[in-house]
Amino acid sequence: MNPGLHRLALTAAVVAFAVIILGAFVRLSDAGLGCPDWPGCYGHLTWPVESHEILQANQSYPERAVESGKAWREMVHRYLAGSLVLLVLAINILAWKSAARKGVRLLAATLLVLILFQAALGMWTVTLKLLPIVVMGHLLGGLATFCLLLWFAWNTAGHTSVPGRQELRRLRPLILAAFALLVAQLALGGWTSANYSALACPDFPTCQGELWPAANFREGFVLLREVGVDYEGGVLDLRSRVAIQMTHRLGAVVVLIVLGSLSIMLIRRPHTRSDGMVLGALLLAQITLGIQNIVLQLPLLNAVAHNGMGALLLAAMLWVMYRSVAHPA
Repeated sequence: MNPGLHRLALTAAVVAFAVIILGAFVRLSDAGLGCPDWPGCYGHLTWPVESHEILQANQSYPERAVESGKAWREMVHRYLAGSLVLLVLAINILAWKSAARKGVRLLAATLLVLILFQAALGMWTVTLKLLPIVVMGHLLGGLATFCLLLWFAWNTAGHTSVPGRQELRRLRPLILAAFALLVAQLALGGWTSANYSALACPDFPTCQGELWPAANFREGFVLLREVGVDYEGGVLDLRSRVAIQMTHRLGAVVVLIVLGSLSIMLIRRPHTRSDGMVLGALLLAQITLGIQNIVLQLPLLNAVAHNGMGALLLAAMLWVMYRSVAHPA
């Protein structure tokens, strides 16, 4: 057990969750290009505030006039993400100085590589003007960082035994399948958001008044698109966006069935009952928020909560998977 590393990793995990929430807020409030340059904002360390600064910024970037409300949101997100980079760097320094276990040092090094790549994705999100594959990758990178920090924190907590591990081992194939399906669904959610397809179907449970409307799946799932195009607001036609939204809905049904079945199995076992109840509650909350996004026409706070609940659901699945592992890293 390493209390210092454990506390530092938990702190970093909380900050990573906050970065995910703030990132969702920035993206969903159309502030992803609130600063058209990187790492500064219109050439400033913060953002233009004074009238002469705004005038100069508008002259330097005539294609994107300053919107202060969007600029400050983007920069606060960048600075919070920067603090997370420093925390991961501190984790690495402490892990190597304290002669932590080899597995812990490897996790720390992996975290550092991941967070630096995540920073690069943040830069490319801006410089490539919200290219959908980069936006989706940035979201998945944030979730991966959050999960790896949680795994690191659990590995440095000094657990010698985990109740219910034998029961969970028998469910491991289902646990792994459920985890993979959830990651795929979160990726679909990221693709839906990156292509502005959340309201392609403004009704529920139908879409455009039909159970299966006309959809262009070929065009909707082209991952590599032209570089240099401004993708803010999306460039796909309605049929392509419908294809994305319908796929996300079908994925939600599959996830509900698989994760719901797993939570019921966990609830029926004495040592895993609390895990199953938490997993089931988060799953129902996530499905409810997703439906409300459509019925209420994507209110900002509800949409941000949908992103945050997805991260918490992933963390709950990760905890179940961690408990099924025979030994710590």
